[in-house]
Amino acid sequence: MKKAMILIGALLWVHPAAAEQPPLSPAGVKTLAPDGAIKSTGTWSLGTRAGDFVFIAGMRGIDPKTNLQVQGDEARIRQAFLNMKLIAESEGATLRDAVRLVVYVTDMYRFRPLVNKIQQELWGAGPYPPRTIIEVHRLNEDDICEVEGTFYAPGRK
Repeated sequence: MKKAMILIGALLWVHPAAAEQPPLSPAGVKTLAPDGAIKSTGTWSLGTRAGDFVFIAGMRGIDPKTNLQVQGDEARIRQAFLNMKLIAESEGATLRDAVRLVVYVTDMYRFRPLVNKIQQELWGAGPYPPRTIIEVHRLNEDDICEVEGTFYAPGRK
């Protein structure tokens, strides 16, 4: 009886790191919240893995250490891309594994050149992933840019 109780206790014990991981959906979709990433501020996740693809929510230029917007237009746009990059890398993808980007800016004339500059900085000479850039009236907290991405990241075997 004592051995059975110990076995049951061992089976019920969950490693603390495993307890922090969100459960998979019934179809196996994994919710992503890697260490060092920004924190979700509402009813949304930073990203998900579904099979061999990683889908990353719109990232803004928020410093993960302070949870505040980075100062300066170029620095803020760069931070949005870096926030997306961190989540992709947490699942084994690189920026070169991006299969699609969507970028929202509040002023196409002012911010599209900065988005192009930062993509060239981060991706090098290319090739670049397919991208849609859209001018919107307003973003959360009156931000200037938000970038979301889909990445190919074959599951580790």
